[in-house]
Amino acid sequence: MKFGLFGINTGPCAAPPIAAAVARAAENSGFESVWTGEHIVLPDPQVPPSPVPAHAPFIDTAVSLAYVAAHTSKLRLGTGIIILPQRNPVVLAKELASVDVVSGGRLIFGIGIGYLKPEFEAIGAPFEHKGPRTEEYLAAMIALWTMDKPAYRGRFVNFSGVNAMPRPVQKPHPEIVFGGGTKSAYSRAARLARGWYGFAMDVDTAAKSIEGLRSACKKAERRFEELEVSVTPRGRMDLDIAKRFAELGVHRLILTHRGRTEQEIVGFVSQAGRELVGKA
Repeated sequence: MKFGLFGINTGPCAAPPIAAAVARAAENSGFESVWTGEHIVLPDPQVPPSPVPAHAPFIDTAVSLAYVAAHTSKLRLGTGIIILPQRNPVVLAKELASVDVVSGGRLIFGIGIGYLKPEFEAIGAPFEHKGPRTEEYLAAMIALWTMDKPAYRGRFVNFSGVNAMPRPVQKPHPEIVFGGGTKSAYSRAARLARGWYGFAMDVDTAAKSIEGLRSACKKAERRFEELEVSVTPRGRMDLDIAKRFAELGVHRLILTHRGRTEQEIVGFVSQAGRELVGKA
């Protein structure tokens, strides 16, 4: 079992010195990765289904991971997740390739399609066709990362006669993870990604998602065992619960903290290192 830490760019970790201290503590405690969250804007006032108040800080994902990379040496850096249909894929390909370069090849590219319509409207991104747009944007980014002469022609994005350097350190490109708890999300993970990420799940909920992933893999003619499953657990976490997740086929637990200060978060990370990391 691998262990990650969620929220390296938000809450108290939106303060750069705290993010650096927490990332170093995670690396020293044996964590494999740290993960960002993303909302470019939030509805104000907060209305469902917005998950957090409008004043909640989110440091930009690429900026945050590049900063954390400079304060660590081996910790993997996950986007958990980037809302891809809100982004320009050509610009994002440059940003994430740059993160992979400055980190020495440590980026994990986690993707979601988004669900907050006011966020899409503020950005000027269409809320319709989020799934097809996401798949096409990803294909365009991979073209920029892997083709000698990058070119892509699709419904939503077109380019040729261009290049974008530097390329990512990881070959053929950074690891791709899809998030989401729908049949479409499972399908995208099975067809297009190295892994899948489920957020705020207990063991029973994760079990249902894993069944969905198994079905999607079967339909895609892919072995389920090839898919790396990551979950952020909901509620209490101990070694017995971690082992139950592992028995389901979960490969990575991405823990959340409830700390309000650097001391509290570092304490949580250190305790998890002693009690969970390396034992599950």
